[in-house]
Amino acid sequence: MSQPIPIIPGLSALAPRYEALICDVWGVIHNGLEAYPGAVDCLTRARAAKKIVLLLSNAPRPSEPIKVQLESFGVPRSAYDGIVTSGDLTQSVFAERTASGKVFKVLHVGPDRVLPLFEGFKVERVSLEEAQAIVCTGPFDDTKEAPEDYRDLWAKALAARLPMICANPDIVVQRGDQLVYCAGALAKLYEEMGGEVLYLGKPHLPVYDFVARRLTEITGHAVPRNKWLAIGDGLKTDILGATRAGVDALLITGGIHEPELSDSSGAPDPTRIAHVLSRDQLKAVAAMRRLVW
Repeated sequence: MSQPIPIIPGLSALAPRYEALICDVWGVIHNGLEAYPGAVDCLTRARAAKKIVLLLSNAPRPSEPIKVQLESFGVPRSAYDGIVTSGDLTQSVFAERTASGKVFKVLHVGPDRVLPLFEGFKVERVSLEEAQAIVCTGPFDDTKEAPEDYRDLWAKALAARLPMICANPDIVVQRGDQLVYCAGALAKLYEEMGGEVLYLGKPHLPVYDFVARRLTEITGHAVPRNKWLAIGDGLKTDILGATRAGVDALLITGGIHEPELSDSSGAPDPTRIAHVLSRDQLKAVAAMRRLVW
């Protein structure tokens, strides 16, 4: 087992080492209903300390609607410098597929609330029989559906040899005190059944190249990855992605893995954290329960 990592009281203990903070959104800044206490103050203080705060979300929507959603949760635009979402990456794929002027016909699997993803592109949402690919943004109804509900649809899609674009690699997220399935869970089943899946977001490496370009746009210079600190609660997304990309990571234990990473009082448990990181071959430089300064 690897040695226990430090449990820090606040981000200020680490921030001086880094130029850019690459911060997850859902599970770190908010729980799908409201911002966590201390999170906005932390981000604001980080910016005051001259750190670049770039939010990195697997949300299957472009950045602008996420900014509006964050404001509704009490997270002002002044708390961060920019956002990169899986929706942004998905739109870059749409731009590539329609560059020749041809219409890209897709079967969209997901809720209507993500329809802004398709605006401004020659992407037509069609039936399975007409589709060139599947764009999966999540279950149609994440309040009651699970991956197994899609097995029959995926069997038909496999018969049609349709590739899938997964616009949110998250498996689950926390909404209030509930866990709900995301597109990543549906895509995982499709892949297990033999389907071809393009994952757009954490932990897959292309998103970190996208982040590097965004940081250059914000700062006017390239920010080396040894000056990034990835902050996240998802072991299989935030922490795995940072490990793969060679980026230092701060593990937030109060998110989706809280029962696995905490003691009976809910505090981060160094022994449990060390066991999980070693078991999954993950790296983190420190841990804390909630994002506070």
